[in-house]
Amino acid sequence: MSTANFGDTREVTAPADFHVHLRDGELSKLVTPHVREGGFYLAYVMPNLVPPITTTEMANEYKKRLKEYSSQVEFLMTLYLSDALDPNDVKNWKAAGIVGVKSYPRGVTTNSDEGIESYDKYDELFKEMEKHGIVLNLHGEIPSDHSKNICVLNAEERFLPVLSNLSIKYPKLRIVLEHATTAAAVQAVIACGDNVACTITAHHLSLTVDDWAGQSFHFCKPVAKFPEDRRALREAIKSGNRKFFLGSDSAPHPTHSKSTATHMSGCAAGVYTSPVLLPLVAHLLDSFGAIDRLADFTSHFGRDFYQIPAGPGAPKVVLQKVHGVKVQAEYSDGEKTVVPFWAGKDLEWQIVDVTQ
Repeated sequence: MSTANFGDTREVTAPADFHVHLRDGELSKLVTPHVREGGFYLAYVMPNLVPPITTTEMANEYKKRLKEYSSQVEFLMTLYLSDALDPNDVKNWKAAGIVGVKSYPRGVTTNSDEGIESYDKYDELFKEMEKHGIVLNLHGEIPSDHSKNICVLNAEERFLPVLSNLSIKYPKLRIVLEHATTAAAVQAVIACGDNVACTITAHHLSLTVDDWAGQSFHFCKPVAKFPEDRRALREAIKSGNRKFFLGSDSAPHPTHSKSTATHMSGCAAGVYTSPVLLPLVAHLLDSFGAIDRLADFTSHFGRDFYQIPAGPGAPKVVLQKVHGVKVQAEYSDGEKTVVPFWAGKDLEWQIVDVTQ
């Protein structure tokens, strides 16, 4: 169901992507400018590099490199939850530009080999984060364990009691369940207190299990689930619940690592949406009757939860509904090539103006 006519416009003040992977090295140089190209002025940057970002010095060096690649974007930095984080340092993080800490259960996704196995050991750290306003970002899955009937299709739902327990134990700690994929996750987030919010990706508003089974460029972690789960994500946005906002989880991989799998290893997990993100979100929201939620979902609600207002003079991005703009097939620097989500397909919204 579409609610906008061709030529209709929508305006978003300082669009904000509250979950993005920008990699490092030459790949980062290629993909970082795509944040702005896709319509965004804020990027909440994930720390799962090799080695992971575990100190303020590493985070600030990384941020410096990102600003060299794209000076117009505000980059918010995170640290990788691990034993390397010292609770005594938390009081200094905000002044050093650290906004959050990202938790990866060990082995569940890209560069999570140094992830955690238990949250209990971080009690002191979480209490300090609670005290100093640092956000905890959760990759909400538990590792597959076939002896317990746990696999990629139920790993998120099995994680949800952890979310509930953390939200109760640390009622002043702002917690974000990242990239929700299930109706169960939507209900769990709603059931938690106001200290819990949730990001939803563009690709999970589009895909179901049928779309990634056998299609490597649609494979991500967590995997897209069933049509009823996709429907729940869409309804969460359509409802206007402030707990739900955009975190793209845009995750670039060189084409060869997405298209090649062997008996030793599968294809890389990640869907790349940054270059077309705002028009893509508009296209998808319009398709299920939620285009009027565009500004809330891509700016207002996330900024409110993170307490990062756009401020006076913030840029306003204007989108227009059109008869179709074909998404570029690939992006390349001559050595590395990445394929965006929706490659070769038409989008019915495009960015037509940016005003200051």
